[in-house]
Amino acid sequence: IEEARRFTPQLRVLNHTGVLRSKTSEHFTDCDVILTTYGTLRLDAPFLKDFYFDYAILDEAQTIKNASSESAKAARLIRADHRLALSGTPVQNHLGELWSLFEFLNPGMLGRASVFRSAGNGSVPIDRDGRELLARALRPFILRRTKDQVARDLPEKTEQTIWCDLEPEQRKLYDELRDHYRASLLDRIATEGLNRARIQVLEALLRLRQAACHPGLIDKSRAEHGSAKLDVLLPQIAQVIDEGHKVLVFSQFTSMLAIVRKHLDRHKLAYEYLDGKTRDRQARVQRFQNDPECKLFLISLKAGGLGLNLTAAEYVFLLDPWWNPAIESQAIDRAHRIGQTQHVFAYRLIARDTVEQKVLELQQRKKDLADMIINADNSLISKLGREDLELLLS
Repeated sequence: IEEARRFTPQLRVLNHTGVLRSKTSEHFTDCDVILTTYGTLRLDAPFLKDFYFDYAILDEAQTIKNASSESAKAARLIRADHRLALSGTPVQNHLGELWSLFEFLNPGMLGRASVFRSAGNGSVPIDRDGRELLARALRPFILRRTKDQVARDLPEKTEQTIWCDLEPEQRKLYDELRDHYRASLLDRIATEGLNRARIQVLEALLRLRQAACHPGLIDKSRAEHGSAKLDVLLPQIAQVIDEGHKVLVFSQFTSMLAIVRKHLDRHKLAYEYLDGKTRDRQARVQRFQNDPECKLFLISLKAGGLGLNLTAAEYVFLLDPWWNPAIESQAIDRAHRIGQTQHVFAYRLIARDTVEQKVLELQQRKKDLADMIINADNSLISKLGREDLELLLS
């Protein structure tokens, strides 16, 4: 809504959200644009489906990637002359997710969901020729634009990996966990197979990634203990803030952000915070964007990696790597986007000789799996084999 006021003040925009919204579509004809959320769409689908729109546009369209979700079902009920789906990551896990987007855009074009999904998620192999054929079929319906093409005036962006060496106490905890999971999991996989042990594999990788961040994520009684990443992050933040810059800090672990907050509170540093439970997100964003005293924003990767405009920031710190590099890129692009006038610096903090370093190696090894259609099939977790698991636990 703020962007509409700024760029198209002549449009009549309706904010169709909140408990006080109208429960009918009668007043839609008085507006040019109706904005709503996927949650509201699910609730109001019974009457929204009866209104005929000129355009139905899904922003962050990967929200409906699961064809059986309530959001996807509600989106498919919308009637409109024209349909658009906007996304920076239209495929996050497998090609089968494209079926849901195209069933919204052009119903029936890709046939039955079960056939397409099984070909996309690996249960039915899809070879290079098959991907090229699929690419040719879909290409007329996909318009891909990079920032280099549409925002040539954007300032430079520098990305760098900062290696963090675990101190003896944290290293001991990490090594004990790794050895435990390596022994128990590889034996179980040898006898039962990888598919039957997949839940245990996910738990092991989660615990090892947490141990690489901070001992307090494994054992709450160690929340006050030291951490290699904190030792690197806090001085970097202090220096950047002293120089007058604003900073974004992302982590997928809210427990890690909680530990960072304790340190900031001790030093009486002003900051904003956002995770999945945060209400009034826009007020948090506005304070960070406009208050010169608030130079720091702590953000949960899942809750704030999309849909936020945070161009006041020049520095971005990613405290832990995610399996899908596209998600990390989306987080960095909260700052590096149209409206940014300064050079943006993004830093990934990686614990050396841990599963985090192995994730980067695995991403490099799996580059040939990149989706040939739109170059976004970067998820690794769903394609892990025994050899990959041995690398991660090495």
